[in-house]
Amino acid sequence: QVQLVESGGGLVQAGGSLRLSCAASGNIFRINAMGWYRQAPGNQRELVARITSSGGTDYADSVKGRFTISRDDAKNTVFLQMNSLKPEDTAVYYCNVQGTSRPIVRFDDWGQGTQVTVSS
Repeated sequence: QVQLVESGGGLVQAGGSLRLSCAASGNIFRINAMGWYRQAPGNQRELVARITSSGGTDYADSVKGRFTISRDDAKNTVFLQMNSLKPEDTAVYYCNVQGTSRPIVRFDDWGQGTQVTVSS
């Protein structure tokens, strides 16, 4: 079983910055893709950013140039640096981790979510 613990959400004024972290622990053999998604009230969950095991990244158009995803494989942790935050970035942010456990069983797990609120 894999556990994901998120941290770093909060309340910030427009133009400010926040850094989210998501640490994975438990029965982990290998982590492949790690990503951040968000869900605002009344909206579907959407991809914010994703990073592969080789370091390839993918961003939603709405956050390109403002958000940066990174990972620390030694700590099984993924980060999301969010700069120039806008009120429309307000949402619950969820991390997602895909990989394999021992014995070789694939997992695709979600964090509990962390609230990000950007005031205007």
